[in-house]
Amino acid sequence: MGTPELISPRSPRVAAARRLARRNFRGKERRFIAEGPQAVREAAAHRGGDGEPTLIELFATPEAADRYADIIDAAHTAGARVHLAGDDVLADVSQTVTPQGLIGVCRFLDSPFQEILDAKPTLVAVLANVRDPGNAGTVLRCADAAGADAVVLTDASVDLYNPKSVRASVGSLFHLPVAVGVPVEQAVQGLRDAGVRILAADGAGSDDLDDELDAGTMGGPTAWVFGNEAWGLPEETRALADAVVRVPIHGRAESLNLATAAAVCLYASARAQRPRRASEA
Repeated sequence: MGTPELISPRSPRVAAARRLARRNFRGKERRFIAEGPQAVREAAAHRGGDGEPTLIELFATPEAADRYADIIDAAHTAGARVHLAGDDVLADVSQTVTPQGLIGVCRFLDSPFQEILDAKPTLVAVLANVRDPGNAGTVLRCADAAGADAVVLTDASVDLYNPKSVRASVGSLFHLPVAVGVPVEQAVQGLRDAGVRILAADGAGSDDLDDELDAGTMGGPTAWVFGNEAWGLPEETRALADAVVRVPIHGRAESLNLATAAAVCLYASARAQRPRRASEA
């Protein structure tokens, strides 16, 4: 068997993919990078609201192409261009120290905020001024795991398509609607008008999450607003909420990080909503 032909490191396709590491190029091209088998597998199976495949191009080392033949087949089925590439190309395009052999180029997939409202969501995560891409991706993953209907990133939050955000979501980016660039006031008012209760998560909140659960107030449609990793939610954002809720610290820990607190809050709502969801099924 001969040596497979590899795409040249100087190929315009490689240069175009490399540029997607920069936010201004991502915005201009409306494309982003998904790395690793899990993200690329999900991208190959995903279609946007217009019905078009999300994955449009795939770079794979020969070893990865053999190991993940099912993903290569799925990429072909989606109509993506598939290029065999050397480790040097993967290292050039990748934003990780040790690339996993598969890099996909994907179309933007965020949803209009109004579409999320029209779908009558019952559990939503709103990221207000979240600046760390790893945290944003992890909260998105938590929202997906908890069965949330959507995630909203406000206009002051990190870019959804930052490579670290995409990696941290571990494929969940492709599972649920995400709106981006929504002013926090618009997000809160739109969700409230749609019949959703707004809870602001804050370590200094006046309401205790355990008390909310015991009182039976969390069974209805709910949106959790999560703030900045370092300073939380500003007073003007807390004032928009129907309640400001703290996760109780039963031990001696000083606090919980953003992603952990988000997971606790979202799962608390998911548990409280189980009877409602079961009755509507």
